[in-house]
Amino acid sequence: MEILRLVLLFVHILGFAALIGGLLVQARDSEKAVNGAMRDGAGTAFLTGLLLVGVLEAGDGDVNHAKLGVKFVVALVILVLVMANTRKQRIPQGLYLGLLALSILNVALAVFWSPAHT
Repeated sequence: MEILRLVLLFVHILGFAALIGGLLVQARDSEKAVNGAMRDGAGTAFLTGLLLVGVLEAGDGDVNHAKLGVKFVVALVILVLVMANTRKQRIPQGLYLGLLALSILNVALAVFWSPAHT
């Protein structure tokens, strides 16, 4: 079970790296758009996050449901915003900055909030 958790965690981190990388690659562009890296990264991070919760729940430790709930909501908002704007040729600067801020917030929650196991 530990190997599965580590593989899921690895893919989860890669998903957020793709999402944030897809955002940062456009930092100097005057027009921003949802690109494939953002779309695939958001979907991968969200799905592997759900699977990670399942693995944690199946384990023998206590799970920090407050942290997981907050991370779920932030990730769901990111996923919905990305998917709703995938077919648009450009997105507003505010949406771009919001997606970047939410993505960084979700990573910060994972790192700085107490571990999933209390």
